[in-house]
Amino acid sequence: MNATAPAVAPRRLNVGCGLDIRPGWVNLDRVDYGGNTLADLDRYPWSFPESHFDEVLASHILEHMGNFNAVINEIWRVCRPGAIVVVRVPFFLSTKYYSEPDHRIPFGIRSFDNYEDITGKKLKFYEKWKLGHRTNYGSAARFVVEEKRFHFSNFAALSWLDPVINLEPVLFERFFATLVTPEEVWFRLRVVKS
Repeated sequence: MNATAPAVAPRRLNVGCGLDIRPGWVNLDRVDYGGNTLADLDRYPWSFPESHFDEVLASHILEHMGNFNAVINEIWRVCRPGAIVVVRVPFFLSTKYYSEPDHRIPFGIRSFDNYEDITGKKLKFYEKWKLGHRTNYGSAARFVVEEKRFHFSNFAALSWLDPVINLEPVLFERFFATLVTPEEVWFRLRVVKS
């Protein structure tokens, strides 16, 4: 008789959940929205062990944090190797960013480049700088950047712009983002730990 172990549900963390309380997730925020865990998100370490989570969602919270390097290192710390981190933030040129006085950290398409694991990656001509100086304060936190893209608008009629502006998002940001400004930047990261 072959008994198989019951499947273990993935451990998921929703950082800065707000009203997005997800069943089966640890929903973490500094305000009590009912059904979430309370925590001061700018005090580290958070009350989770190292390498605990399989997935982290950080949707519209990182721009509110006091220190980007500190929160990225904490997210990396609480994630197991291979965990997925999904980040959604307002693009720094959009009204979603600059019209909210509580926003502290601006985000662009290259915001995670200093934490990117480039082992074995073929770099484009505009990424060669990654071989030299990277400003991550000597952090151990590393991620494979599986996806980085702009989200132009939540209005369905404008969704046709997403594939156009994401043909080469770095070049789009550099040369055209001031003319055709996306609302958000979306990232999908995979945690790298040795």
